[in-house]
Amino acid sequence: MITRAVEAVLRNRLANYPAVALDGPRQSGKTTLARSLNGLYFDIEQQADQTRLDLKWSEIVKDRQLVVLDEAQQCPEIFPRLRGAIDNARDRTGRFLLLGSVSPALKMHVSESLAGRLALVELTPFLLAELSDIKLDDLWLHGGYPEGGAPHPKRFPKWQLDYLSLLAQRDLPTWGLPAKPQVTDRLLRMIAAVHGRLWNASQIGQALGLSHTTVNNYVDYLEGAFLVRRLLPYSGNLKKRLVRSPRLYWRDTGLLHAMLRVQDYHDLLGQPWVGFSWEGFVIEQILGTLQNLDCQIDPCFFRTSDGYEIDLMFRAAGKRWAIEIKLAAEASPDDLARLNKAADMVAADMRILVTQSPESTVSANQGVCNLPDFLQILKESE
Repeated sequence: MITRAVEAVLRNRLANYPAVALDGPRQSGKTTLARSLNGLYFDIEQQADQTRLDLKWSEIVKDRQLVVLDEAQQCPEIFPRLRGAIDNARDRTGRFLLLGSVSPALKMHVSESLAGRLALVELTPFLLAELSDIKLDDLWLHGGYPEGGAPHPKRFPKWQLDYLSLLAQRDLPTWGLPAKPQVTDRLLRMIAAVHGRLWNASQIGQALGLSHTTVNNYVDYLEGAFLVRRLLPYSGNLKKRLVRSPRLYWRDTGLLHAMLRVQDYHDLLGQPWVGFSWEGFVIEQILGTLQNLDCQIDPCFFRTSDGYEIDLMFRAAGKRWAIEIKLAAEASPDDLARLNKAADMVAADMRILVTQSPESTVSANQGVCNLPDFLQILKESE
């Protein structure tokens, strides 16, 4: 089994909290990771496991073994019982591990019943550092899902399309999305077409015959299901006029490429939107790595009305990082000059241009990096 980078964070949380919720998209490996901890496992989506849990509850809460509750949000009545068990022995840690595939539903129950009693940990699909035997370009093309991404490239793109179809037809409606599956499918394709661009809900709504409010509400569900990321704009007080609309990215580029009918790597490089795909891939690798380093960050992007921009900004290791992402083997002096000018506007401490350069050149606070080298820099800075 491939060791997951977030496992150290998960074990730390279990050592310090009575309960931990491990959330993330379906098929990202939550159950596999949870079972590796050798706890008492219950799949709440299975009626038999719900009955077994109910009948043996008094024995379970007295036991010292970790209890794993998979898809816990499917059984809301379990949360008050968990609160009671935890409050009866507040000094005991590592008692319950809750797994969930839809963030809003799980977090709603947590906030109502387990506030202050539970820690949250997110598991992403595989990241680059977790797949030592897989090339970066293969991970970018196929995505990181354990069952259908880069570890199983022959399943691409059918696995991805089947995955999204099942989400639209079964899971998202179950989780509360009011849209019909056909509308959800069209929305997913439209989001794929504007991946990495400034988000315009009104424009998407006109095409779907929906209001911009309804479209944004639907996107909330997609974001909660870990399909898309809404990257907010920098909101600092500057003299320049700033872009105020968010950018929307597919979190897994394998799903993105399947939706856009990409066949292979050669086909990907020939697409007019390939730079946006690379940008989203790099952003997810960076944010996933920081998350697995247990960094609490508030990512955003920066863009002025006259075109100066920073693709990703965050604070980590006591510094403000300004990251520009370019699909190229080399960076020109003009590229670095524009990054530095934008970084000066927000007083960034670190200025990094991430490219596909075979070699990285980084000085004290700026430089050009390929993605693997930059991820290593982040690890060493913590």
